[in-house]
Amino acid sequence: MFIRNALLVALATGLVLSCSKSEPDNNAPEPTATVAPAPAPQPAPADPTVVDSDHYKTEFENDRVRIVRISYGPNDGSVMHYHPDNVAVFLTDNTAEMTLPGGDTVEVSITAGQAMFEPAGEHLPRNASDLPLEVVLVELKDAESPASAADGPDPTQADADHYTTEFENDRVRVVRIAYGPGEESVMHYHPDSVAVFLTDHLVQMTGPDGETSEIGASAGEAIFMPAGQHLPKNISESAWELLLVELK
Repeated sequence: MFIRNALLVALATGLVLSCSKSEPDNNAPEPTATVAPAPAPQPAPADPTVVDSDHYKTEFENDRVRIVRISYGPNDGSVMHYHPDNVAVFLTDNTAEMTLPGGDTVEVSITAGQAMFEPAGEHLPRNASDLPLEVVLVELKDAESPASAADGPDPTQADADHYTTEFENDRVRVVRIAYGPGEESVMHYHPDSVAVFLTDHLVQMTGPDGETSEIGASAGEAIFMPAGQHLPKNISESAWELLLVELK
């Protein structure tokens, strides 16, 4: 009898303890959620016209391009900086040395009148010669809306004697334009463009309405030209040449 009563007491005690363990403790503190730290903000790429204004100067800017004049003295060097996609038009023969962010160095031989497409990136340039270095850099911006469809003849097809494609990609077409004294073209169309004059320039432009105007420029100048049609004529006594960076 004593043993049976003892077993009953033990079982009852076990049930009470079990029930007491299963009840939640409302006074226990809630677990704290772990919040990952916010990523550190990345520094903006260095603008050469800000970090090296001695060598880089903005000549023109709108929503499609920025035209930057680059001038280095003999053996001058810069600091690490960034350019978006761009077309470089070299105005002098030279040799440049480019140091990349990883430390590798590339040497580039340059010919006056040469154009080169450069994808976006960082570099540290140095004029690796004893001669001055001058470049017109056409930096490309991301247009909010695509370029309009061509509204007239393509000059490289309508007048291949004066207009030759240097290179073309999904951002630009670079066209070399050369006229002899007194030569003229036919009516044709260009999209928004940047003209970089390789020689002194005097041209008579006839528009679709028949109105004419004269445009003069000096070798090395660069101007933005809105899309449109025209018929050019060289009204100077010497040949002239330019590179046209057509925007897409």
